[in-house]
Amino acid sequence: MQFSLTKRIPFEIQLPDSLQEAIGLLIQKGASCRLVGGCVRDALLERSPKDFDVEVYGLSLETISTALQALGKTDTVGKSFCVVKLWSRGDEYDFAIPRRESKTASGHRGFEIEGDATMSEQEAITRRDFTLNALLYDPSKKEVIDHCNGLQDLENKVLRHVSPAFAEDPLRVLRAMQFAARFDLTLHPDTAQLCQCMKPEYWSLAKERIWGEWQKWASQSLYPARGLEVLKDSGWLSFFPELYALVDLPQDPEWHPEGSVWIHTQKCTEALLKHTDWKELDSEARSILLLSVLCHDLGKARCTRFASKNGILRWISPGHDQVSGWLSGQFLQNIGAPLSIIEKVVPLVKSHHFLNTGNDNIPGDNGIRRLARRISPATINQLIYVLISDHLGRPPLTSEAQTKRIALFKERAEQLSIKVESPKPIILGRHLIKLGHKPGPGFKNVLDAAFEAQLDGAFHDEVGGITWLSNNLE
Repeated sequence: MQFSLTKRIPFEIQLPDSLQEAIGLLIQKGASCRLVGGCVRDALLERSPKDFDVEVYGLSLETISTALQALGKTDTVGKSFCVVKLWSRGDEYDFAIPRRESKTASGHRGFEIEGDATMSEQEAITRRDFTLNALLYDPSKKEVIDHCNGLQDLENKVLRHVSPAFAEDPLRVLRAMQFAARFDLTLHPDTAQLCQCMKPEYWSLAKERIWGEWQKWASQSLYPARGLEVLKDSGWLSFFPELYALVDLPQDPEWHPEGSVWIHTQKCTEALLKHTDWKELDSEARSILLLSVLCHDLGKARCTRFASKNGILRWISPGHDQVSGWLSGQFLQNIGAPLSIIEKVVPLVKSHHFLNTGNDNIPGDNGIRRLARRISPATINQLIYVLISDHLGRPPLTSEAQTKRIALFKERAEQLSIKVESPKPIILGRHLIKLGHKPGPGFKNVLDAAFEAQLDGAFHDEVGGITWLSNNLE
């Protein structure tokens, strides 16, 4: 990396009062302070910075810690990483001295770290991952300092590594995936080539680290397809074989004019963000839905064949919805997703063809009730998001019939009061006891039969349930 073209541009970042006070105190002690990383990038992108990290030049870690104690609680628990944490006025900040990292073992954590408060800015940023994350901000002069063409890369929406040291941390490839999805970025060809060389290091990553990056992709994406393309361009898509199998997998062009299953999957993720209120949901709900859309057609890799349908040879994939279910569970386990995610994604994936009946009618109330029970703990409301995304992930093709079916399905689920939760049994053991029966092994069979009758619409409330029970208990 060449630093001969350092740029400085006037720019002001609004800092919290507590942070300004801390920086001012360190400057009085003789330090030079620079804001680094995501807070600078986010401010330049006109996004409100959330985490403020400060790199401090010219003071030892002990001096920084002692000085900041006047403003709040400090903690040197990050001392091995040359970091002092400050809690002041309800806010938390990291103050770090420049450091060198020497690779001592494989993997994300195989580093020996040495702090050096006299290090130059140019040397300090060589340990950073991407040029757009290596931008510095001088709060005294109110200017952005760009030592490695990060401003241009940010404008061009390119992810480019700062130095060859990028290859020492394999997690950075997955970070590239979620950065691209969050900020609409593409991977620079040189960085893509470097990522290819890093592939042997993938197996050194702990699952919780892998899931950490996938979770950011699933919950924070604004351009999810960009992240998927980074995996493909870097060669790391091969570590996720369920997804890799979708690349170039053909579909019937009459029903899928957009192209392969891989392209369809990307279009579906884009449709989820564009045509629903996904962005307004909480983090876990967003993750469940985006991962469900990502996985909904995994089974096509096992089920697709060129065969006759209605007398015409075409690409078909019968039964792929069920196969997609178990493949999605396998994929999510391999990336370290928690059970609370997996137990909802799998039934949503398996049921994404529920409305593909070939006519304008939707299944009856009994079928909808049983569906709600079958996909629990996921909900019909969540399934509707997946149905909409799948339907609108075939541009420019849309179906008025499917649009109508989804609307009617949503309306009927609301009328049945099962849109956001599965049906609950009305008849319970206490009702049997009230009718004079003693608890015993036979209770379960009776209660199961009552619930099945309830799902069939035999009764809808407690009074009706007791009547049914009285008439059918024998």
